[in-house]
Amino acid sequence: MEQNRQSKEANEKFAPEEKQSDYDERVIPSIANEVMKATIAQYNAESLLTQREQVSHEIREAIVQRAQQFNIVMEDIAITHLTYGKDFARAIEDKQVAQQDAERQKFIVEKAEQERQATVIRSEGEAEAAKMISEALKEHGSGLIEVRRIDAAKDIAENLSKSPNVMYLPNGQQMLLNVAGGARPQA
Repeated sequence: MEQNRQSKEANEKFAPEEKQSDYDERVIPSIANEVMKATIAQYNAESLLTQREQVSHEIREAIVQRAQQFNIVMEDIAITHLTYGKDFARAIEDKQVAQQDAERQKFIVEKAEQERQATVIRSEGEAEAAKMISEALKEHGSGLIEVRRIDAAKDIAENLSKSPNVMYLPNGQQMLLNVAGGARPQA
């Protein structure tokens, strides 16, 4: 009975008979604003994004409870359009940029670690190859070294033959060259 009297007083206070047609249009928006501000104030920016469903559920429940105080029965509530202030939107954007930078740095670190592991594996392979060559030399002699020396000499000769500033001098013949480029010395 106490509740009915309060509801009747609320109806008389907030919904006079002559303006009852726009009663819900005046009360519901103010209830929604009040509840949303109070609920959103309980969360930080990150929580509003990560716990969106929970925040939405709390807003719905609070609106239903607050509307009951004005004898308004809410059957369904849908939050269809929610905008943020410029500072809030900028904070969200800055956070997303920071997260992207962190992911980029994480990728760079992982890439460097993979390159380090590849270098270790390559070094181990080269050490194993050197060990095998050493064992082959002990067992079969220095034939492999001679083959490698010939291959290296071929590569050097090929590179030198392509250079215009190289002159070949035969071995064992005596040739006099005037490298200084001046006149011949007089005797």
